[in-house]
Amino acid sequence: MRAVVIEKPGTINTTTVEDPAPGPRDVVLEVSGVGICGTDLHVLDGDLEGSEYPIIPGHEFAGTVVAAGSAVEKLAVGDRVAVDPNLFCGECHYCRIGRGNLCERYNAMGVIRTPGATAEYCAVPEGNCYPIPEGVELEHAPLIEPLSCAVHGFDLLPGRVGEHYLVYGAGTMGLMMAQLARFAGAASVEVVDINADRLGVAERLAADRTATSADDLDRPEGWEVVVDCTGAVPAIEDGLTRVRKGGTFQVFGVAPEQATASFSPFRVYKDEITIVGSMAVLHSFGRAVELLARKVIDPEVMISHSFGLDGYADAVDRFRRGAGRKLQIRPGA
Repeated sequence: MRAVVIEKPGTINTTTVEDPAPGPRDVVLEVSGVGICGTDLHVLDGDLEGSEYPIIPGHEFAGTVVAAGSAVEKLAVGDRVAVDPNLFCGECHYCRIGRGNLCERYNAMGVIRTPGATAEYCAVPEGNCYPIPEGVELEHAPLIEPLSCAVHGFDLLPGRVGEHYLVYGAGTMGLMMAQLARFAGAASVEVVDINADRLGVAERLAADRTATSADDLDRPEGWEVVVDCTGAVPAIEDGLTRVRKGGTFQVFGVAPEQATASFSPFRVYKDEITIVGSMAVLHSFGRAVELLARKVIDPEVMISHSFGLDGYADAVDRFRRGAGRKLQIRPGA
């Protein structure tokens, strides 16, 4: 089959590799689409802990079952599924206390050690597959994985109705978080992005107001919930100053592993600011399937461009430039 392979940090090759074969409890998917996100850039740049090379990238994906292992019970050839790419060991301390996303031997398809889905076919465990409901188009289903991350992010927020949200970043995750905030009963949702071209889409989908700087938004007392979806240190540092007393700041975007940010510990203490991270997916994938089926997010607007396997490098370049929204690789194109 044809696949994109990151041979080593900085080196991409579209080539022919051996077709995957299912283990007893695996299925093989014909991949319909794979989303590109910031994590893929960290894998490509070699600044994500644990990534092993060469690796086929791609962890936001869906497809159709074309082969099933001998012990597969719930899936059959022809089934349409979205895939949770997270692979927890199930045995370490964190897995045993129900925090598999913090697994001591954490693995993820297309990110750490296991081949991902930027290929014509991909073998995945049956237990990581979620049937795609009727009415959800196959090309929209790769959005379920990032949506499941956003749902987990909301699990870690206060969840109080009628609060004011400020979201940094109008890329895919910022737009998803803004739409979820609106769905969850926020009093207002405001979005900041230094790329002014993205702000119109944020307003169309969920934002009451947008700006290229929070200075331009009139809320001198701050916001109860501030979420950074950029992973950019300047945005994180600025966002921490915007939290209302007693409020919550969430580090949702993925910063480079060695990045550091400055903040006032005294203010965190004095104003009782809660700072919370959000790592991947935890008991949220199934809910994301249902939310997409209910059209809580708008998939037509979220997906802006698609590319074939040979266009992977172009798609990555476009992503780095902040051009478009969710970019997809469609191996059959």
